[in-house]
Amino acid sequence: MSKENKITNGVMLNAYPDSIGVNLKDTITMLKMPEFKDVFSLFYVLPTFFNSDLDRGFSVIDYNINKDLVSEDDLADLEKLNIQLKFDIVLNHLSVASPQFKDLLKHGGNSKYKDFFINWNTFWEGQGEMGDNGVIVPKEEFLNKLFMRKSGLPILKVPFPDGTEKPYWNTFYQQITVNKIDVQDLQSIAGLNQKQATFIVKKVNVAIEAKQELTQVDFEDCNPFKKEIIQIVRQKCTYLGQMDVNANSPLVWDFYEETLKKVSGFGGKILRLDAFAYLHKEIGQTNFFNKPGTWQHLEAIKKIAQKNDLMVLPEIHAEYGLHLHDEVANEGYYIYDFFLPGLTIHTIETGNSSALIKWANEIIDKGYKTVNMLGCHDGIPVLDLKGKDVNGVYNKGLLQDEEIEGIMTKIMDRGGRVKNLYGPSGKKISYYQVNATFFSALGEDEQKLLLARAIQIFMPGIPQIWYLDIFAGINDYEAADKGGDAGHKEINRTTLTMQDVENGLKKPVVLNQLELLKLRNTSKAFSGTVKITETSHEEMDFKWHNENEFTQLKANLKTGSFSINYSEGGVVKTMKF
Repeated sequence: MSKENKITNGVMLNAYPDSIGVNLKDTITMLKMPEFKDVFSLFYVLPTFFNSDLDRGFSVIDYNINKDLVSEDDLADLEKLNIQLKFDIVLNHLSVASPQFKDLLKHGGNSKYKDFFINWNTFWEGQGEMGDNGVIVPKEEFLNKLFMRKSGLPILKVPFPDGTEKPYWNTFYQQITVNKIDVQDLQSIAGLNQKQATFIVKKVNVAIEAKQELTQVDFEDCNPFKKEIIQIVRQKCTYLGQMDVNANSPLVWDFYEETLKKVSGFGGKILRLDAFAYLHKEIGQTNFFNKPGTWQHLEAIKKIAQKNDLMVLPEIHAEYGLHLHDEVANEGYYIYDFFLPGLTIHTIETGNSSALIKWANEIIDKGYKTVNMLGCHDGIPVLDLKGKDVNGVYNKGLLQDEEIEGIMTKIMDRGGRVKNLYGPSGKKISYYQVNATFFSALGEDEQKLLLARAIQIFMPGIPQIWYLDIFAGINDYEAADKGGDAGHKEINRTTLTMQDVENGLKKPVVLNQLELLKLRNTSKAFSGTVKITETSHEEMDFKWHNENEFTQLKANLKTGSFSINYSEGGVVKTMKF
């Protein structure tokens, strides 16, 4: 039995502007090397391309070029290489350092951007009870529905000009730095003498260094000043955070219009909508892919994108059993194949292709337009493979829970880190992803990495290639340990020097991957029709054909060996691995 469908050709590089060398110019130098000729036709440049301050680019300050990493000449060089660009727009949030939020902090209630972001207390007014910390706790029936990306309420309390702190919706990352004080900072406290000020400064700075809560510090005879002291320390804190924007504000949509026009001008052709499913917020809903609000927002963004000649790629992580990927694909959008990384590891480690073939056939049958990957800037998705109980009916996942646990255990045993999701009480409710390089996840076995790459390029969809995987990068534990709350991601973001590139190009595992990618990027067969011949679950047989050209992958999962037969100008050639 076989399945067929047409799909787009082309291979996409995925990297930060400074993943290779020190800036985007160095990456372009690599792409100009003879070994990289015709390997890529697309480049997904991660958002440190823009001005940002947190979460490695996803806390955007503004969508202007980050001149420390990118130049106009770089964009011209990529155009000459015939490489089209894919960019992110982070729909759900902006940095606290964005012009809009800074204006809000400066002018408070008089700011033009008063409603650009979401004041948590304003949103939940009348729908909960005020807590001792000045933050409304929503009613239990509402709170229990909220989908959380971190423990605790999704807020960041920020200082306003009038000395108050206000909670703003903050779904993702935040970083609060409590800075030490000096005597000059205490000048506003009436009745404080020099000796007392010196004593307070010492007490405060020791507490800050020990990460002690200031409310617990005994200031002895200065305790009457404690409230003012704490207020001064809070005012001197520095904040980083990804502040959720208010999609009900017309100014937000003006901002989207301006941004899409800007990224199109940089040469963007594909626009990844990061965190779009969190944008629509409504009391009584989960605030993750609320319906119909999310669809309405998505359609509005699509219209702006079409005006700017941009293809929209919504990014969504959800259990397979929810079938949100179905819904998005049925609306005509490209979707991310977040299922492939886990399925590929499962296939190679168990020697069983059944689950992967089932997914490939579904892509073909339903005509999904996908972008797929193995490694990426984020983790290896595992939550996505699960089934889900929907309205009392259990929809099966692509793998059984015990099979998913098997993948996780294998990767963790090989040094991976895990990322979880949390409920309103701070209790872990689910695993989310495992962080590791794809090479380390496969036990740093070069043959397994080559087989994984071959599987990827023969799967339907545009293959997106993480730069570190090309060079068989291994887990970076030092970076992960230093990375703080988001350190788990740094395990797979090692910066390569130009010498690393030169050394890598002497290794067969690198050169063989480039050979596979070049075939995928240049063979006309991959712009045609794919046929999957079902054989033993220990084997795989994928064949693409287009007019007189073909490519065929035959893999033996038991031995890990595979061969590729392909035609080139009527001549049949073979690669064996």
